[in-house]
Amino acid sequence: MPELPEVETVRRGLVPALEGRRILSVQQNRADLRFPFPAGFADRLTGRRVLRIDRRAKYLLIRLDGDLTLLSHLGMSGRYSIEAEQGAVQPGDFVHAAPANPRHDHVVLHVEGGVTIRYNDPRRFGFMDLFERDSDSPYLAGLGPEPNENRFSGAYLSEVLTGRRTPIKSALLDQKIVAGLGNIYVCEALHRSGISPRRLASSIPGRRAERLAPVVRSVIDEAIAAGGSTLRDFAAADGALGYFQHRFRAYGREGEACATEGCSGTIGRIVQSSRSTFFCPSCQR
Repeated sequence: MPELPEVETVRRGLVPALEGRRILSVQQNRADLRFPFPAGFADRLTGRRVLRIDRRAKYLLIRLDGDLTLLSHLGMSGRYSIEAEQGAVQPGDFVHAAPANPRHDHVVLHVEGGVTIRYNDPRRFGFMDLFERDSDSPYLAGLGPEPNENRFSGAYLSEVLTGRRTPIKSALLDQKIVAGLGNIYVCEALHRSGISPRRLASSIPGRRAERLAPVVRSVIDEAIAAGGSTLRDFAAADGALGYFQHRFRAYGREGEACATEGCSGTIGRIVQSSRSTFFCPSCQR
């Protein structure tokens, strides 16, 4: 599932194609994705101008005139693609994914300037919603700080993890504690900070929290700079594949030598909350 860096990469790809442009028409090819589309979905979008595109956690927030917001979650296989008039510049200049199968184009936006934005989602685990105020959206309610916000710090982690009797891996995946983190980047951050994913969250406050918070931030910033990680279906809005996966030190490396300097351990895998956790039992304590 695309995590914060992948969604941020998509947001940045959509900005030059959508911001400031009016949506001329909307082609809605089915009644639902993971959930049904809002009533009057296509009609409510038609004629609106895109003011800006934000992101909160793993959600794209397309801000429209008339105080309307289009919220989009990519699910596991959702992707946006941009088609512009011949000669138009599109962002991205590295390896490109194969074109998405058009039979899975579920929403198509025809925008001013000859731009077409397609939302393609073979598995249909993504979804879209419309609302007027962020406080009205149940998807945004109760989200914790972003990992690259100033509010996310060692002191903050010490406060929210005190007394929690759940593994730190599970705690970091709780969107009410920190918004946008997913399995890949939690595995990477715990490995780089030398903290075992099996350690109880209640043992993190203090010295370990001060070590963990900046590592989480640096992993996210590094992944955004790399365009995210390409695992199976993810591609940016221009079709470009992310390449942070080439920097993985733990995720997906079961049986390989630990990359931590001076460590002779081997990356192992356990299952926590039905998800694979990759870590080094030698240097993560």
